[in-house]
Amino acid sequence: MNNFFLILITAFVLTFTSCDDLIEPNIANNRGLDAMYADPEFAAGVLLNGYTRIPTNGYSFNDVATDNAVTNNLQNNFRRAATGQWDSNFNPFDQWNNSKAAIQYLNIFIQEVDKVNWANDEVVRSLFARRLKGEAYGLRALYMYFLLQAHSGVTDNNQLLGVPILLEPESITSNFNIPRNTFQECLNQVYSDIGLASQLLPLDYETATAVPAGFPDVDLSIYNRVFDNQARGRVTKRIVMFLKAQVALLAASPAFNLNNSQAAWTQAANAAGELLSLNGGIGGIDPNGLTWYRNPEIETLGSGVNSREVVWRGDIANSNNLELEHFPPSLFGSGRLNPTQNLVDAFPASNGYPITHPSSNYNAANPYANRDARLNHYILLNGTTAGVANTVISTASNSTTIDGLNRVETSTRTGYYMKKLLRQDVNLNPQTRTQQRHYNARMRYTELYLIYAEAANEAFGPEGTSTFGFSAYDVIRGLRRRAGIGSNTTDLYLESIKNNKDAMRTLIRNERRLELCFEGFRFWDLRRWKENLTEPAKGVNIQTTSGSSTFTIIPEVEERSFTPDMIYGPIPYLETLKFNALIQNKGWR
Repeated sequence: MNNFFLILITAFVLTFTSCDDLIEPNIANNRGLDAMYADPEFAAGVLLNGYTRIPTNGYSFNDVATDNAVTNNLQNNFRRAATGQWDSNFNPFDQWNNSKAAIQYLNIFIQEVDKVNWANDEVVRSLFARRLKGEAYGLRALYMYFLLQAHSGVTDNNQLLGVPILLEPESITSNFNIPRNTFQECLNQVYSDIGLASQLLPLDYETATAVPAGFPDVDLSIYNRVFDNQARGRVTKRIVMFLKAQVALLAASPAFNLNNSQAAWTQAANAAGELLSLNGGIGGIDPNGLTWYRNPEIETLGSGVNSREVVWRGDIANSNNLELEHFPPSLFGSGRLNPTQNLVDAFPASNGYPITHPSSNYNAANPYANRDARLNHYILLNGTTAGVANTVISTASNSTTIDGLNRVETSTRTGYYMKKLLRQDVNLNPQTRTQQRHYNARMRYTELYLIYAEAANEAFGPEGTSTFGFSAYDVIRGLRRRAGIGSNTTDLYLESIKNNKDAMRTLIRNERRLELCFEGFRFWDLRRWKENLTEPAKGVNIQTTSGSSTFTIIPEVEERSFTPDMIYGPIPYLETLKFNALIQNKGWR
C-alpha cells in the first residue's frame, strides 16, 4: 500500500472516531451521507472499503483442501472441509458476507461520487470523480467474480444461478428477500461494470508526457494531478482487463458452460489475448517470473511499482510470518503446508516428459534426479537445503531431526515442506530473528498466459493463433522454456502432442497446477473443470541408511471427502433461512 493509501486510511479512521467514542458512543458524531459532499477524505474512506476487503488470494492456502497439499494443523478449516465437514453452516471458502458488504459500500460510493467536492477547480473535481468511479465499478466487478466463483451453482431444477444483483445501496426499507439472478445475468452485469471501468480509467497510473486521447481541453498538469503514479496500486484499466479474462475463463469452464459453447472459450481467449498483446505476446513472458516472490528486484521496488511479472499486488512489507508458518521445525517454523506426492509426481522430467512416460527415464529409486527445475523451486525435498545457513533438511521417517516424517506436531505429514513464496534469507532463530520484504501478488502475467492457453486450445486448437499471432502451443512452449525445459533442445513431449487438443488440454492443466501451486487456484480449478475432488493425498516414507535412501509411497496420508455436487459451493444456510427467495444449490441443505 502506498503513502496515498495510508493517508486516506488515516483520514478514514479519524473521521469515524473521537476520544469520546473510546468511552461511550456520541450520537452527534454519527455522520450521514451528506457529510461526504464537502469532505472528500470521508468519501474516499467509503471507497477504501472496496480495497481493504480484497481477500489475500493464495495466502489462504486452500491447497490443503485439494490433492496438492495437506496441513499438520489438524484444526485447519480447509482441512476440516476437505475431510467431510464442509456444509452450508461451515464454509471456509465463503465470500457471501465480505463481498456483499464491499458491494454495499461501492454502491453507496457510485451513487454519491459525483456530488463530492473533490477539488475546488471544476475540471479537477470531475476528473477525480471519473477516476474514482471507475475504480468503484472495477471493484464491484471483482467482488461479483468472487461471489460467482464461490456461490454460483446448479439448483434442484437444473438451473444455473448466480447471486442476487445489487446495483443500488440497501437501506432499512429495502426488500432483502430477493431471488438469485441467473449466472448469465450476473456475467452480463460483471462485463457491464468492467466496460464502464475501462472507459473511465487509464491503462496504468504513470506520469504522462502528453494528455491521452479522450481528455479534450485538459491541461497536462491537471491530468497528471489525477492520473499520475501517486495512484499506483489502485484499480486500472489493465487490472480490469485481466479481471475480464478471469471471469470469461470461469464462464467457459465445464462447470459453468453447460452446453460447451465454443463462443465462451473464444471470448475468454480474446479477453486474455488482448492484454497479452499489450504485454508483447510470447516475448512478454518474464524470464524471472518463476521466483517473483524472492527475486533481488523486490528490494528496490518503489511505492506501487510492480515487477515485470506482476500486474497487481498488495503492499510490500518487512515480515517473517510466512516463514514462521511454513519453514521446517528445525528452522523454527511450524511446517504447516506439506506438499503431496501427487503434486511432486506432476512435475515432469527435465526433458519435459511426464514421469509416467517411458521416455522420461524416471528412476523411482532416485526420484528427484533429472526433474523439472520448478520442483526444487517450489518444494523442499529430502536432503536439500533451506534457511540462511543452508541447513540440510531430512524428511526421512528415521531422520535424526524433528523435520522427519511425523516426528512432532509441526513435522511434515507427507515427506515434503513448502518452499514457494518463502524467503530463505529469513532467520527465525529467536536469538537473531530477522525479516525480509514480501508482497502478495493479486494478478500475475503467468496466470494470464495460462488463461489464454487453456481458452485458445479449446477455441482455436493447440496451434490456432486467431488474430493475436500466438497459440496455446506457443504459450506452453514459452513457459516450459522458462522453466528450463527445451531451452537447449526441442521440447520433444510438447512437439509430440501439439496436434492433439485433448493431450494439450491435459498438459495445460498440469502446467497451471505447477506454475500456480500454493497460490489459491487448485481448489477452484478442480471444480470448474469438474475433475475428481476425492483423490487421496499421498506422501512418501523415506528411509535413509548409510547414505542411501529407499522411497515407499504412502497411498493415503489423508482422504478427501467431497460429494459430486460440491463442484459448486453453497448459499449460506442462515441466508436461506432468512430469505425464502434464495434457492439453494443442489446437494446442499
